[in-house]
Amino acid sequence: MPNRLLTPPAAAMIAALAAATPALAQDTEIQFALDWRFEGPAAPYFLAIDNGYFAEEGLEVEVTAGQGSLDAIPKVASGAFPMGFADINSLIRFLDQNPGAPVTAVMMVYDNPPFAIVGRVSQGISGIEDLEGSVLGAPPPDGAWAQFPILAAVNDIDVSTITVEEVGFPTREPMLAEGNVDAVTGFNFSSYLSLARLGVPEEDITTILFADHGVALYGNAVIANTEFAEANPEAVTGALRAIARGWSDAIADPEAGSAAVLERNPAGDLALEAERLQLAIDGNVLTDYVVENGMGNIDPARMATALEQLSLTYDFQNEPDMSLYFTDAYLPEAEVLMIAPE
Repeated sequence: MPNRLLTPPAAAMIAALAAATPALAQDTEIQFALDWRFEGPAAPYFLAIDNGYFAEEGLEVEVTAGQGSLDAIPKVASGAFPMGFADINSLIRFLDQNPGAPVTAVMMVYDNPPFAIVGRVSQGISGIEDLEGSVLGAPPPDGAWAQFPILAAVNDIDVSTITVEEVGFPTREPMLAEGNVDAVTGFNFSSYLSLARLGVPEEDITTILFADHGVALYGNAVIANTEFAEANPEAVTGALRAIARGWSDAIADPEAGSAAVLERNPAGDLALEAERLQLAIDGNVLTDYVVENGMGNIDPARMATALEQLSLTYDFQNEPDMSLYFTDAYLPEAEVLMIAPE
């Protein structure tokens, strides 16, 4: 039976642990490195702090903002941060280039990666079939752009017909809003909202999620320093249990989750971050696999396919080995009780 951290219904959920876990004898301090700024999808980690879930596990956790998908990986590998949140595809490349580095994924969170093409219907982009012959804006460091060749390969897209415009992150959505490009690469819960806030009507926005078009890659996962994890297995398991409860609360009440984020980012917008969180929940977290199997684990067959697809865009220096990139050894066994909405 697979580990089941979270088995959500189609709508909201309220969770409580089936069995109480005794707190550790002494609080363990954990610096937790996020991949990005304090935005809606960071809510579960702050809810785990504010609702006392980390404290119940004997943990004192401090969450630190990041600067991108790669940011948390070297922080955790160095031991400066025992745990963090990062794109597993970036982690796979990092471990291939740094064999034996003490870092691995311990809990899958984004069962679907956020990689997407966001386009405008008025610019001729209604679906993936419209990308040929279009003008695509792409920031060179963008994670979605890095994986675009996989999307193109599995969908037989003739990339020679696409004009690629190199854009910066700050100018990506403005260029699309102004009609200077037909579509952009980005994350489903970021580019869409940025475009909408620039005044583009929602009915004019097309989101092409890579996961819906044959791309088997996983997204972001909780990662851990393996030396820390081996020395503190109960702390890592406790942290994952607390994070799962934080996600449960965020799914049940995205606005409350976003309010927890805004306590750390007062310049944010509550409605915007609540919508961003909901987009992440719907598009990346509550997939069919998670609904059926629970949150946190991976499907080995799918991971094998993902590694094959990654080889289309990355030349592995070493033979890919999924056991180096992910372990379920620290996933909690306790079931999470659920109350379906009335």
